[in-house]
Amino acid sequence: MNNNNPIERKIVFKNQSDALRAFGEFDRNLKNLEKKYGIKILARGLEAVITGQKDDVEKTLKEMKNTGEVSREDSVPGLVKTLTGKSIKPMTPNQRFYVKAMKEKDLVVAIGPAGTGKTFLACAQAVIALENREVDRVILTRPVVEAGEKLGFLPGDLQEKVNPYLRPLYDAFYTIMGPKKFNRYREENIIEIVPIAYMRGRTLDDAMIILDEAQNTSSGQMQMFLTRMGFNSKTVVTGDITQVDLEKHEPSGLIEVQDVLKDIDGVEFIYFTGSDVVRHQLIKKIIDAYNNFQKNKGH
Repeated sequence: MNNNNPIERKIVFKNQSDALRAFGEFDRNLKNLEKKYGIKILARGLEAVITGQKDDVEKTLKEMKNTGEVSREDSVPGLVKTLTGKSIKPMTPNQRFYVKAMKEKDLVVAIGPAGTGKTFLACAQAVIALENREVDRVILTRPVVEAGEKLGFLPGDLQEKVNPYLRPLYDAFYTIMGPKKFNRYREENIIEIVPIAYMRGRTLDDAMIILDEAQNTSSGQMQMFLTRMGFNSKTVVTGDITQVDLEKHEPSGLIEVQDVLKDIDGVEFIYFTGSDVVRHQLIKKIIDAYNNFQKNKGH
């Protein structure tokens, strides 16, 4: 059994004075608890969500309850259940901000390292939007940066050649809804998974559109993609700006879009860090090791 999976618990105080007593001035108490138990606390209004290992979360809850009167304490509910019954839910404060942004904003840009749930949570939110009939279809796209000579040497037709680059998107939906339902949705064009080049000229109404690996889009591709939005559509862009595979002379559309859209209402930028990694525990250590290596290399 893996005991390294973090949990989330929410605590709600009865009034503002109890919450202030528990949080401390300028959230000083929360910062001390985070340092003491190695957990993360996201506090807003009368609520606080504690994320961390089970024992550490329980100890934090106990201390917080001793400083203020609590009206409710519960687990954070999942977004959706996988085919095997496992609950998919945000497991860090940044993931909670991300899910909230996808529900409330028309365009969300999520930037951060591998393993932080950028793509998986977007796919889960897309399934919810379909099931709740908030959208009629889901469009998932990725750039195929190896297009050209390398791609030409691969066997099969064009779809077979690009499928390996789109495979991670298939895997996410296989986990969430199972291959049978997913393949049926694809056959009915309820879910489309296509290279970004296939997006040109389309206008997508009543859709949730997800651009994955966006760090490998050019400036022109990013502009083209963002202008595909139609009425009643939501768009999510995900990527890792430290993993750009474009030619050195070509700027990344994901890096550029941060400056282009920074002052636009209706656009939300979410930045993930190594502390948001929810895959194997070694991934966070690997990311931190590479970051330190690059910093030292620059000196």
